[in-house]
Amino acid sequence: MTEPSRRLATFIAASGFTNLADGIALVVWAWLATLLTRDPIFVALMPVAVRLPWFVFALPAGIVTDRVDRRRLILAMDMLRAAGFVVAVGVLLATLPFADPPLHGISAPGTFAVLLLCALIIGTAEVFRDNAAQTMLPTLVPHDRLEVANGRLWSVELIGNALLGPALGAFLIAAAVWLPFAVNAAAYVVAVLLVMQMTGTFRPAQSATRNWRRELGEGLSFLRDAPLLRLLAVITGVWNLLHQMVVIALVLHVQENFGLGARAYGLILAAGAVGGILGGLLADRVVRALGPGRSAQWMTLASAVAFAGVAVAPGGWTLAAILAAFEFTGLVWNTVSVSYRQRVIPDALLGRVNSIYRLLAWGMMPVGLLLSGVLVSLAEGIVSRGVALVVPFIVAALAAALLTLVAWGPLGRGFARARG
Repeated sequence: MTEPSRRLATFIAASGFTNLADGIALVVWAWLATLLTRDPIFVALMPVAVRLPWFVFALPAGIVTDRVDRRRLILAMDMLRAAGFVVAVGVLLATLPFADPPLHGISAPGTFAVLLLCALIIGTAEVFRDNAAQTMLPTLVPHDRLEVANGRLWSVELIGNALLGPALGAFLIAAAVWLPFAVNAAAYVVAVLLVMQMTGTFRPAQSATRNWRRELGEGLSFLRDAPLLRLLAVITGVWNLLHQMVVIALVLHVQENFGLGARAYGLILAAGAVGGILGGLLADRVVRALGPGRSAQWMTLASAVAFAGVAVAPGGWTLAAILAAFEFTGLVWNTVSVSYRQRVIPDALLGRVNSIYRLLAWGMMPVGLLLSGVLVSLAEGIVSRGVALVVPFIVAALAAALLTLVAWGPLGRGFARARG
């Protein structure tokens, strides 16, 4: 194996462990909240704490990423995430056993507050780590291999993040509430050990000035003059908002409407991940067959159909199949948008432009999480709770259909100009 191939393999392996931890956390943060409260808004607060840092720290993360060695930044942030989960383990062990969760309010407010703080710290580290990792990948492979490298990376990430992670997290939290947090801390330590083995310098070329306002202005100017990048950022932001509405609503929907437990919920998410893994492996072929513009258009339309399917799914098996198709289309979309972004942004600006892009794209996630809880709470005053838990899915389907209508033409024209 050549040195570049070895570095890429090590990079992907480390991402696999961190995403295994992220997949475990995907289940356990929200599920842990339901053990302390049944209020949909409070349940949403826990994953909001993980996603809110994308809105707050995305721009500073971009500036830092373009100033420092990206490998060292990844190492520091993974160490911080491991420490955050160790603290969470200590808090949980000190609090157990939990009282029955109330429909309104929180059974252990102090514990809930400390866990929220841990989630905020872990989420903040994720912002800096992920921005550094995404800007580091183009230095590991030639630009004409980005689709292939991204497809492989996301397939490995999905195996951890959405296939093994949620299922493992569900089984671990069913065995002991603190156990998945301990496993996550260990996974980040393994990732640190892997990244430490990577040789080379991953510090971008430095600009003539270290003035953060000017550096940020350079990134904003580049994005301002790149209409297709702006369009992709806006579409991804709206899609992420709708996706988070659906994901957080699923937690209570699966428990109360389907009568399923943590293990079944984890397996449903894992089944959906199978489609995402196939999407990551086949994305390059899909993009080559349809072209990037057509691929982006059809994947946007497919999300509207999938959201509607989630709303009418009669049970867990059907829901799992719908999520599999949904994740397939999502991975093809990501391959198109991220590969284009990595290809057209100069390396010296990649961290800043990438962070601005992700502020628009990922900063909408906490809005979607909170909006889902608000929709359910408002709907409960009009319809039964079971129906109210489905309302976020219906709203997401309608909004995704409108997004498709608005974005269809601009996507086709934008990619046609980029190809020309």
